[in-house]
Amino acid sequence: MVYNNYHTHTIFCDGENSVEDMIIAAIELGCPELGFSGHSFLSIDPDWTMTKEQSKQYRKTVLEMKKKYESKINVRLGIEQDYFSDTEELELYEYVIGAVHCIIKDGVYVSVDASKELQEDAINKVYNGDKMAFVEDYFNLVSKVYDKTKCNIIAHFDLLNKFGLFDQNDERYIHAENMALEALIETPSFFELNTGGIARGYTTEPYPNERVLKILGMSQKPVILSSDTHSKDTITFGFDNMLKLVEKYNLKLIDKI
Repeated sequence: MVYNNYHTHTIFCDGENSVEDMIIAAIELGCPELGFSGHSFLSIDPDWTMTKEQSKQYRKTVLEMKKKYESKINVRLGIEQDYFSDTEELELYEYVIGAVHCIIKDGVYVSVDASKELQEDAINKVYNGDKMAFVEDYFNLVSKVYDKTKCNIIAHFDLLNKFGLFDQNDERYIHAENMALEALIETPSFFELNTGGIARGYTTEPYPNERVLKILGMSQKPVILSSDTHSKDTITFGFDNMLKLVEKYNLKLIDKI
């Protein structure tokens, strides 16, 4: 099969390759479309996001490459919009991926996915060791990500599990997960079936987990395959295997935004 991917990072943020390198790789894979989704500027954590000036250059470059390769592939200009980023320039993009990468707890910045050590440190110091309080705060933000970003796609719904620190069968975890899920099912956004954690060796299952996928299948909430790629080598990583989950849970799969 041939696939599209709309969650793509480049050297403009925390990716490894240029826009053009990613496009060439996607053409070689036979992708009809490739969507770029640089990380929106996040003033409280700028290391892995695009500055405002980089964002301008990113848009210019993607649109130039879109024209250059229009006979071979349809290139799309998107943004991965963090919950805490400014929303003033979203109209400049063809689509928006809404994401939660951090929590602000009592004025303290807490990263969700920077590293296992930072996540553990935040739980111990900011949450007094209460892992489920961290979970509850995370999913509370996720539940509101559409309201804040008006996103077309909901990014890595349960990204907090990147380092395997949480008991996903804990009653408080399930309640927080369900509250966010119920809120987002009512929005027009698609859910990602995201293989990025697997591609980078952090997880053995996609985001979201299979319990969530079962509910998405029952509700017929649309899902879209996403590799959350940071490298030209992982543009369609694991997509064939994800089709097994699509069939298992009767997911309503769409292949194009």
